[in-house]
Amino acid sequence: MSRKCQLTGKKANNGFTLSHSHIRNHKLQQVNLQWKRVWWPQGNRWVRLRLSTTAIKTLEKKGLAAMAKEAGINLNKL
Repeated sequence: MSRKCQLTGKKANNGFTLSHSHIRNHKLQQVNLQWKRVWWPQGNRWVRLRLSTTAIKTLEKKGLAAMAKEAGINLNKL
């Protein structure tokens, strides 16, 4: 499975590390992904998703059904 948030689509960012002498080296900034079991009331079951921490915060505010609809995910297949 790729390192990508299943609801928001967040993925790694290419950046630079800067030393004191201003030498730049390539650096891959990964997303903070967590496996999360979320209760889905419409399906009356738990759904296991790989989410970024910002998506978990938004999920508590919006709800699972609304975020899955925005992302175009069918929760029945998970």
